[in-house]
Formats: sequence, structure tokens, C-alpha cells
Amino acid sequence: MPQALLQSSLTSLPLLGRGKVRENYAVGEDRILMVASDRLSAFDVIMGEPIPGKGALLTRMALFWFDKLQGIVPNHLTGEDPLSVVTAAEREQVEGRSMLVKRLSPLPIEAVVRGYLAGSGWAEYQHSGSVCGVALPAGLRNADKLPAPIFTPATKAEMGDHDENISFEQAAALIGSDLATRLRDISIQLYQRAADFALTQGIIIADTKFEFGLDADGTLTLMDEVLTPDSSRYWPVESYAPGSNPPSYDKQFVRDWLEQATVDGLPWGKTAPAPALPPEVVARTAQKYEEALQRLTA
Repeated sequence: MPQALLQSSLTSLPLLGRGKVRENYAVGEDRILMVASDRLSAFDVIMGEPIPGKGALLTRMALFWFDKLQGIVPNHLTGEDPLSVVTAAEREQVEGRSMLVKRLSPLPIEAVVRGYLAGSGWAEYQHSGSVCGVALPAGLRNADKLPAPIFTPATKAEMGDHDENISFEQAAALIGSDLATRLRDISIQLYQRAADFALTQGIIIADTKFEFGLDADGTLTLMDEVLTPDSSRYWPVESYAPGSNPPSYDKQFVRDWLEQATVDGLPWGKTAPAPALPPEVVARTAQKYEEALQRLTA
């Protein structure tokens, strides 16, 4: 079992920000070193226990997908070695879990694409027959495949808050109609290519979340991480059955445990602090992430 990294602490570079999983460090004016820790968040709350190996695994998976998605839209990778910008003493914190990327101006919305009805989309559909303003056919079941992938943007929440689903019109009001249209079309194209490939490996990508930014020239650029179990719903094709939540390779395993967890005899209220994850839940979660990568890259 690899040594877990709950939080990186580089002193040779200025810390720009600490997210749910990653720390971002400034490298000059135009680059960022992204370090993926082994933290896990669920229900927008960071768990107190790291998942050993998770940061390195997510980095390998993101790099795999950036390569697969080339030709659709530029991405933020510089191609430079992350180890080249840190001191020798800091290399252990960085090696295998980092990306050296271009510094961009992030768009204020999350580009969510859904190919199947699940999660908050299923909850919204039951109430309104639509998801983020996109009308869907009547009579769909939980986990049903949609007639075509749909773009369902969300606002980016502050740390500890929940992202909020918005309509395409609301997204257009935030970033402009032309950019919102390009964002929608490119996101669906990215999802479709990834979903088609994953299916050949026995994995259904039910939905995913992309993040984009603009470079100094205003070029739309894919950023952050892509198509990992942290930002996507992965279902093994052999156990997929509409009508209920299929077993998954993502952090649904942790979510399911948290749903029945109690704190002081009461159900956990999905606010920090999270209940302590038992060792077997940590180990099973690490195993799920590893399975997903092995299956995808087999």
C-alpha cells in the first residue's frame, strides 16, 4: 500500500489555492503545478481519511483521457516534467501525482454532460420531467440511457457548498451565448468520444463534468482533470440494469456508506466533519479506483 498524502506542503512555490482534492502552486506567471492529494470528498465534504494511491491513480487516468481526447479542443498540459519545478526534497510529494499546466482564466460554470439519467438529474426529472431545462421523454427510469447526451451546466460552488444546476440560458447569461454554445457542443463531443471508447472496455460513463478556461488569446481550453471517477459516474456494463442505481467504480461506494452512517446516534447531516471512514471502506474505495483504471487501460 503506497504512503498516503493527505495534503501537499511545497515551500518552494507560492500556493494559489487548496481544493477538495488538489493543491495549485504558481510556477512563474503563466504556469500552475497541480498536485493531486489522496483526499476524498463526498457530498462536498472532505473525508478525514485519505485513500492511499488515489492522487497518483487520478493523475494517470486524467493524462490517459487528455491523450484520447486530442483534436477536439486544446488542453492545459504543457508537456513539461512537474519534477523540474520543485526542489529535490519536495519530489516525493509531487512525483506521479502532478501536472504542470498552463495558467488560464477559468469559466465560472461546470460543463456537465449526461448520457444516462442518474443522481441529481434523476431527482430533477422525477419532479419536472426535465433536467436543467432540457425536456426529456416521459416514463424514463433511474439509470435509463437518454435518447442523446445532454448538456446540463452547473455553477461552481465555493468550498463546502454544493454546485447548483442551471439552464443553458442561465449559462449563456454568465459567459455569453456564443461561448456557451461552443462549450455545450465541445463538451458533448468530448463525452461522446470518451463514452464510446469506455464501452469497448466494458465501462458505461453515465455522466461527467468538464472544466474549461480561456488562455491569454481567448482560446477555449480544457483544464483541471478529465473523466476520472471523481468527476464521472462509471458503471460496469455487466451489472448495468435500469430502474435502480447500478454498482459503480466511482465514489458511490463511499456515498452509500455515508448515507447509513450515524453521528451521536443520528444520521449524518452531510456537513463537516464527516464520520470516520472504516479501514475496510478506505481499502474498498482504493480498490474501486484501481479497478477502473486497469479496466480502461487494459
